[in-house]
Amino acid sequence: MDLFDLSPGTISNASMLIDGARVAGGGDRIEVDNPADESIIATIPDGTAEDAIAALEAARRAQPAWAALPAIRRGEAVLALAAEVEARAEELARIITLEQGKPIGQARGEVGAVLTFLRHAAGGARRIEGDIVASDNPDEEIHVRRHPHGVVVGLTAWNYPAALCARKLGPALVTGNTFVLLAHEITPLSGLFICALAERAGIPKGVVNVVTGRGAVVGQALVESPLSDLVTMTGSTRAGKQIYKTGAQTMKVLRLELGGKAPFIVMDDADIDAAVEAAVVARYTNCGQICTCNERMYLHSAIAEEFLEKFVARSRALTIGDPMTDPDMGPKVSAVEVDKVAAMIATAREEGAEVLLEGGPLRDGAHARGYWMAPTVLSVKDNASTLVRNEVFGPVVPVLTVDSFEQAVAQANDTDYGLSAYVFTRDYKRIAQTPYALKFGEIYLNRANGEQVQGFHTGWKESGLGGEDGKYGFDGYLRKQTTYLNWG
Repeated sequence: MDLFDLSPGTISNASMLIDGARVAGGGDRIEVDNPADESIIATIPDGTAEDAIAALEAARRAQPAWAALPAIRRGEAVLALAAEVEARAEELARIITLEQGKPIGQARGEVGAVLTFLRHAAGGARRIEGDIVASDNPDEEIHVRRHPHGVVVGLTAWNYPAALCARKLGPALVTGNTFVLLAHEITPLSGLFICALAERAGIPKGVVNVVTGRGAVVGQALVESPLSDLVTMTGSTRAGKQIYKTGAQTMKVLRLELGGKAPFIVMDDADIDAAVEAAVVARYTNCGQICTCNERMYLHSAIAEEFLEKFVARSRALTIGDPMTDPDMGPKVSAVEVDKVAAMIATAREEGAEVLLEGGPLRDGAHARGYWMAPTVLSVKDNASTLVRNEVFGPVVPVLTVDSFEQAVAQANDTDYGLSAYVFTRDYKRIAQTPYALKFGEIYLNRANGEQVQGFHTGWKESGLGGEDGKYGFDGYLRKQTTYLNWG
């Protein structure tokens, strides 16, 4: 069952998926546009709190039977879902590019991530374990079991709408939970596409549901309802704090993957060419719209000039254009995002930042329509700069010079965020010290970003709660129960 049609030249009226049925909703519609040219590609229901509750009720009804299946059966169903996605991989990649704007090659990579997330989760079906612990009492054992939470709500961000859906959906289903998805209203189609394939994969109705609409209405209802048991969200720190506050009313179990402000440290002994290439990838992939992006660079004074000469040249040479032609960079996701980043650049310049590469919004010629930005590089005075304190989420990078590893670490840790960090050095002592010195949940040593599914993607401080991926992320979809078994 497809929930929309994106044939060229058409505007699709997408539906929600509740209890196995298409639901058009009775209210207004929200337009979904193509950030490359501002054309309307689809509309979605502006869902209500009642729609959210209907989806939760469907998931609640379906959950006992789903959890009663052997885990391997649930894993096979998720593998079947992955096969359905793979069969329509190019169609999904096109949807991602149309609604989000990333170059088609990167969209195909995101589809690959969808398959990896689903298949890795399915592989966990035979790894749901418990413990038998010796008791202090005679004729007694202590059993610790893992159980599904029940109904999981997945709230996904607009930067990787397909991958984030799969990252949450796969482990939720394999561990015996049912699922309700609310994708960001800017990019709702990718998640709808994936979840609509659940029926073809043999997943019973009600196990996977999708609602659309605005977070302040539909998301609020999903989080505050006693019908939801776990909320897993990827998004901004601002939104995460609101969910944290709302969830406290029912002591909701939360997994929050929030914003980042990753420092990119390059020391005097680094491989400069490798560091430059990694810095370019880590800053400009997906037009800088990744929570683990290179958000601020700390360069040792001995190599800063050489590094910046090469980095600015590489940044200037990046191609920017129609994402369907697979340039280096596509558009930003919205006009609001362009205006936000442009305002941050203006503030930094007022603070005394020196512009090393003039980029900013592009509004002429081939870029007259759409939400375009060119790479911008600025040398800032200190860690108090607007561009150093706040997450940019765009193709802009501030630069500071340092004279020692210790100074770089101190400035890197001077932040409210704690998601990712980068260090380039050949010094084994520094490499060994880095995981202890840097207060971040994910560290990249001598390479660009791109976490792997068997790792653990987790943020410290205001970058989140819990985490995703690997055995630790998988275990987060299970709760533990202790039984004292006495036969005396």
